[in-house]
Formats: sequence, structure tokens, C-alpha cells
Amino acid sequence: MSDTSTRAAAIRPWMTEKIFLGLSLPDYLRSLATPFNAVAALIVAAGVPIIAWRFLHGLGSTTNLSQTSPWGLWIGLDMMSGVALAAGGYTIAGAVYVFGLKEYRPILRAAVLTGFLGYVFAVFGLLVDLGQPWRIAYPIFYSAGPTSVMYEVGWCVALYTTVLAIEFLPPVFEWLGLRQLRERAVQIAIGAVVLGIVLSTLHQSSLGALFLLTPTKLHPLWYSSFIPLYFFISSIAAGLGMVILESATSHRLFRDRLDPRKHVDLDALTLGLARGASVVLFTYVFLKLQGLADSGDWPYLWSGYGAWYVFELGGLALVPCFLLAHAARTANVRLARIAAALTVLGVVLNRLNVSIIAMNWQPPVRYVPSAMEVVTSLCIITLGVLTFRWIVNRMPVLAEHPDYRDAH
Repeated sequence: MSDTSTRAAAIRPWMTEKIFLGLSLPDYLRSLATPFNAVAALIVAAGVPIIAWRFLHGLGSTTNLSQTSPWGLWIGLDMMSGVALAAGGYTIAGAVYVFGLKEYRPILRAAVLTGFLGYVFAVFGLLVDLGQPWRIAYPIFYSAGPTSVMYEVGWCVALYTTVLAIEFLPPVFEWLGLRQLRERAVQIAIGAVVLGIVLSTLHQSSLGALFLLTPTKLHPLWYSSFIPLYFFISSIAAGLGMVILESATSHRLFRDRLDPRKHVDLDALTLGLARGASVVLFTYVFLKLQGLADSGDWPYLWSGYGAWYVFELGGLALVPCFLLAHAARTANVRLARIAAALTVLGVVLNRLNVSIIAMNWQPPVRYVPSAMEVVTSLCIITLGVLTFRWIVNRMPVLAEHPDYRDAH
């Protein structure tokens, strides 16, 4: 037998075990024929050509952006909301490694994976908006601009995405059976987590600092000198909310990936996260009201924008705050998850308000996303979900690998 035939014979069982989930290729392909995959395939099939068309013919061919509204759905939803919702990675990692809350270790890897994919696809959405992806490293390595907020954001996002990739290396090496590399990755985990917390503190707030440059464009109810602090605190709330929702969804959809020999009290973890999220949301609402009092913009509350502001802050921040606290007090896990969903919606709405809805609020012509922009955003989100599912179905994310049980 030739060397080529030998290598092919060795690769075939590896592919069957690691990629095809132990199934033959025909059986694996048949297993993909599900309603969810059919819908996802339609979204991706519609979105990928639009993305290609955007790169070939520019923003004007696919978006309703203009000189007045240069930022749209791809920035507000895919980038700013995506980065905020990915904050659960550094939040849970900090809780486990820095603050010693070891009881949250069972949901750590899923939180880190969610954070990593959130950043990867947020950057992808940003590249779709900016164009010229081959120049992604240009601002970092060639054209330094240390006086620009975007310079700091670019560096921090690039570094933090790398840090998240490093934090997720142990399950990757376990999946591949690379024991020595896995041990080295675990050894640098704490340092990576600390660096990740620092970087997240910087760029989450810096995304808000971008809007300090828009005092005449952003509606006074949303504009504040405290907006960097608002972005940072609300990202923690969004991250905790996402971890609550993601852990509940994962433990329901990926039951076969859980370790039946090691029970995880997910309800207790959910209630603990709800307790922390309620405190963070209360701090956020208090500081928002403090900023409003400092600016003296109370009269704007009696306008249409004022009603929308009250809906965002009261209905999707203060109400979830009390619901989370009540859920933690009464051990109502279902209520905690509902409140977490409201929290996530509230942070997404805040990012959309700041970047789109309340931006350029005075001009008569308003920006409305085109159908192509909406489909593209759905495509990016769908790709993120599919990638998460692909990884969880193969790697030890929700359960410990049997060869590395209790080896942290």
C-alpha cells in the first residue's frame, strides 16, 4: 500500500469520529435534513450573494446609508450589539478565575465560546460595512492614530478576540487529543482572563466614547458625558442575560452533549446570575437618571422621543431589574429567563437608539434599513448560531472530556 493510501486510510476514521459525529458520510448528510437547517440554508443562500454584491458594487447598491446617516444596521446591530452581548465571556471567566466562583465553571466554556463567536461575527459585520477586508490590519500595524478612539477600539477588539481564542484552546486541544498543548493552554488561562477583563473594560467603554463626538447629532436624552460608563455597565448586564439564555437553550437542545455522570444544578446557577444582573441593571438605571439630572434634559421626556426613552430605560432596564431580583428571591427560574431576555432586548435597543434611531433626529429624511441590510444581518447571525452548534456538537464545551475529568 502506498503512503498516500495509508494516509487516506488513517484520515477516514478520524473524519468519521471528529467531523461526522461517528456517522458515515451518507448518514451524516441525511441527518442534516431538518427544518431548522432548511431555514438556515435559505437565509445563508440569500445573504451570501448580497454580501458578495456589496463588495463588488459598494454600499450604495445594497444599503440606504448616506452622508447624513453613514452608520446603519450593520454597525448598530451586528457590531455594537454583538460586542455587548458577547460580554458574558469575560464576565463569567472573571467570576471563575479571578473571584474564585468555581460553581460557575460548568457554564464557563459555553460563555467563552459565545463571547468569541460574538466578536468574530461582529468583526465580520464591521468588515461588510467598511469594505476592503484585506486591509483589516492596516490601522494597527501601518497607520497609527493614538489620538483616535477608533484606534483604541480596533486594538482592543483585535487583542480581546485573540485572548478569547486562547481561552477556548483547552477544549479544542482536548477534541484533537493534544494533551501537552492542552496543559500549556490551561497554564496561561488566568493571565489571558485578566488581560481580557482589562481589554473589555477599555473597548466596551470606548465604543460609547465614540458618541462623545456627536453632541449635535445624538438626541439629548441619549447623549451624555457618561455614555462610556453606560456602555460598559450595560454590556455586563447584556453578557449575564445572554449567559442565562444561552445556558438554558444549550442544556435543552444539546442534552446528548451533557455528562450524565455529573449533575449540574443549572437552576441554581441561573438564579445566581439573575441576582448579579439585577444589581448591575439597578446601577445602570441609577447612573442613567443621574446623567439625565446632570444634563437637565427633563423637558424632552414629554416628547415622542421621551416616551421611547422611558420605554427603553423603564420597560427594558428597570422592569427586568426588579423581575430578576424577584426571581432570585423566590427561586423562579422561568421568570429569571424571561427577565434575561428583556435585558438583552433592552441593551440591543439601546445600541440601536444611540447609533441609528436617536442619531440625526432632526433632519427630515430618516434612515431606514434596506431589505438587503436586514437579510445580511440575519445571515451573519445565522452563521454565528450554526458555528456555535457545530462546535458544541463536537468539542467538550458543555461537559468535561472523559480523559481530562477534573483536570483544570
